[in-house]
Amino acid sequence: MAFTDLQSFLQHLETNGELRRISVPVDPELEITEIATRSVLEGGPALLFERVEGSPYPVAINVLASRRRIEMALGADPEELGERLLHFVQDLNPPTFKAIWRNRSMARRIMNFRPGKTRKAPVQEVVETNPDLGTLPILKCWPGDGGRFLTLPLVHTHDQVTGARNVGMYRMQMYDARTAGMHIQIQRGGGVHHWQAERRDRPLPVAVALGGDPALWIATVAALPEGFDEVAFAGFLRNARTPMARATTLDMAIPAQAEFILEGVVPPHTRRMEGPFGDHFGHYSEAAEFPVFELKTITRRRNPVYPATVVGKPPQEDKFIGDATQEVLKPLARLLHPELTDMWAFFEAGFHNLLAVSVETRYEREPLKTAFGLLGTGQLALTKVLILVDPDVNVRNFTQVVRAIRRNFDVSSDVQVIARAPVDTLDFTGGATGQGGASHGGGKLIIDATGRASSPDTAVPLPGDLSAIAPGVGRSRFLEQTLLVVQVENEPRRALEALVASPLLSRVKVIAVVSPDINLNDDTELLWGIFTRFDPAQDIVFTGAELRGPVPAYSGVMGIDASLKSAYPRPLEMDPDVVRMVDRRWGEYFS
Repeated sequence: MAFTDLQSFLQHLETNGELRRISVPVDPELEITEIATRSVLEGGPALLFERVEGSPYPVAINVLASRRRIEMALGADPEELGERLLHFVQDLNPPTFKAIWRNRSMARRIMNFRPGKTRKAPVQEVVETNPDLGTLPILKCWPGDGGRFLTLPLVHTHDQVTGARNVGMYRMQMYDARTAGMHIQIQRGGGVHHWQAERRDRPLPVAVALGGDPALWIATVAALPEGFDEVAFAGFLRNARTPMARATTLDMAIPAQAEFILEGVVPPHTRRMEGPFGDHFGHYSEAAEFPVFELKTITRRRNPVYPATVVGKPPQEDKFIGDATQEVLKPLARLLHPELTDMWAFFEAGFHNLLAVSVETRYEREPLKTAFGLLGTGQLALTKVLILVDPDVNVRNFTQVVRAIRRNFDVSSDVQVIARAPVDTLDFTGGATGQGGASHGGGKLIIDATGRASSPDTAVPLPGDLSAIAPGVGRSRFLEQTLLVVQVENEPRRALEALVASPLLSRVKVIAVVSPDINLNDDTELLWGIFTRFDPAQDIVFTGAELRGPVPAYSGVMGIDASLKSAYPRPLEMDPDVVRMVDRRWGEYFS
């Protein structure tokens, strides 16, 4: 089925046992977050809160928080869809009638790239002449958040030179009835459009869609090339054109089947403090100055549903959306890098922080060429740690990736540390966030674990008491005789340096120190605790490191200081009173 609006998809989910209505009153401040987060961890259904305090509108959440619901939304397996798209492109090079006929089903899907046009737009059934953001059931997700945030806005902007459309998902903090923050980052398409408008001293027209069908959500968060129309890509994903209508006060098209449209402008040279906000790295992103959205008009359906999501410490709903987008798009990377066989960004590390790439090596150092190429491509440029492996390694399986490091990694030749590179503005490890969403610098790490089998696959003995080497060391876990993860509460850098320097640990490949809040036995938390909490340019040490001319030379053991530094923002924790209240009411929600 091709869904072009949210409510028809919700009805389909309910029919198939994938949606649960909650009819008791709930608070949009913290309570909905706690319920939704627990439901994801339990593999629960999508949730429709029918009575939200302070608003006449119901809230739909966790709509795409399962693999099955993703496949329902797309009508296909995401990875299979990506492979079919790659085969279509390859088979039509050069294009022939036979090739087109062989791929006729995909060709029909490609035809749906072109958006549709309609004058009858359900989202314009009601036009609010005195719009008020306060009527919307906007969530406050975490206790330390700076306020209430729209978490699923589809922000429509246009290139000020070419007119090309971009749809991005940029969180929006509600300030008052008519203004909201616009967390629009310069690395994203909307950020470039704002930069263009500001250089011309013009306000940027913006239409914010709330709702729309799930294919449009997935297209919006996909790492598409700059200038590629997300609305068109949504038509391909759902296998039906995206119906678009003219906005009421702006010279731009909007999704006709959305639930709400917020029409307004982002004025030039105007900034306001936005945040803090609990984001998908599992910590609060600190308050910073960002552009401001000025609301002019709200149009909506007569009986709309407000869509929301929760981002925070993984796993959350974005795990399933992020996995789906990379499954669809990653096969296309092979068009630019034919040596690439597979790649995977780990949701546990917030996607950008850890990328595993398998490469068929055809000549010396080709994997490194592939790594540099990927780090210069679109959103992959924000990758912090990139690990190269051979094609026989399952890149989705971190255990297999670690085994490849054990077999093939030599610290003297297989490490590349890049300082002062572009990173995600939500990455708190490299320094303060740039003003107005500008990128700040941070480090990148490339580990080449391809090909040479330099290390024997034998057991690596550990001393019985690591605290004798480094006082303050607590529990530890040794992954695949390769990665030693150690909890350290006080002076973690000093402990790491002692561990890396110890002859008793000289056969360990990598040592990482983490803070005591990390559960070493939980694989998801372990990856989160390591890869979201260090900057390669500042927090990596080696047994030996020297400069040979301008070139660094490393030897011995590589150490990673992934401790929770004092300058870092706090990890996300729910208010204990809210936790106890949800404990008490849990049966009431689902009775």
